[in-house]
Parts: sequence; C-alpha cells; structure tokens
Amino acid sequence: MMKTFAAAAAALLIAVPAVAQQQKPVAPAAAKPAAAATADEDKYVGYYYAKPNSTEIYQSAMQMIAGVDRAQRVQFVTVVSQGTIQSSYRVPYSVFVKGEKADKLIIVGLAPNEFGTIYRMRALLANMTTMSRLSPFFQERTVAEDATFFDLLKLLGFTSVTITDGDKLTHQVTIK
Repeated sequence: MMKTFAAAAAALLIAVPAVAQQQKPVAPAAAKPAAAATADEDKYVGYYYAKPNSTEIYQSAMQMIAGVDRAQRVQFVTVVSQGTIQSSYRVPYSVFVKGEKADKLIIVGLAPNEFGTIYRMRALLANMTTMSRLSPFFQERTVAEDATFFDLLKLLGFTSVTITDGDKLTHQVTIK
C-alpha cells in the first residue's frame, strides 16, 4: 500500500507544478453527531453509504495546489485503488472518488466489522497519514511530520472524505 501512495504521489508530482507549502496544519475539530441537513443534501447517502453517524470538519492550513483538477484527483485515487486491487493480500476496503469535480473521497469497508467503530476508521486514516508522509510529493509540499492525510487531500482539492463500514456506520470529514 505504501508503494501505491508513492506511485499516486509521483504521478501527481509530474502533473502538478511545485508549490511550497510550509504552513502548519490546524488540528481537526472533535467529531459530533451528523446534522440531518447534511445527509439530506448528500446524494450518495443510501447508495454508497448510510447516513453519517458522525461528522467533523478538518481545517487545513494548506492551500490547494494551483492547477489541480478533476482528472488529477481521479488519477490519484485510481492509482491508490489499483494498488489495493493488485495487493498480494486482500485489502479490506475500497477507495473511490465521486462528485462532479471528483472531490469526494469515499472509503468503504468490504469485510464485516472491519470498520465497526469510529476508532478503527480513524486508525485507517492515521495509516494513510503515515503512507502520505513517505511520498516525495508530500515531503516537497508540506512539513511532512506535521501534516496529515487530510492535508494531502486539501492540496489535491478534495472537499470531503467519507469512511463507512459498508453497513450502518459512516463517518464524514469535511476538509476546509
């Protein structure tokens, strides 16, 4: 999986002009129960995931890299997803992108109880932070030891990441 992130980041490194990002990220807000209005406006609720049980807002100090567009976000997620599909072991989740601007990252657990708690979901996101920090793309554009996976998503223009157990539990992070 680390090679996947590195490959995805390398693909973007070629396609995106370098922009120095030396700002420190702001810590995420605490999770809270999801607001009904948010789920009502989300056309993916009931199709890809259940109505979010919890939401949070991550305020990143990073700026989206100028010139990153829908095609590059799709390319990034395609490379990450391809790495999970081609892995020598069964990866227990699927990663894909949705939205008119391909700015909504969705992670769906494929095995029962794999993401049965918010803590398991956050553990996966923490692992994605670790993998992101290893990529040259991330290291050149952030203070890697301070930045998170959410900051990488902000650099690439993603506005949300939704992670679900594929059954009843869904957590949604809005990236600002």
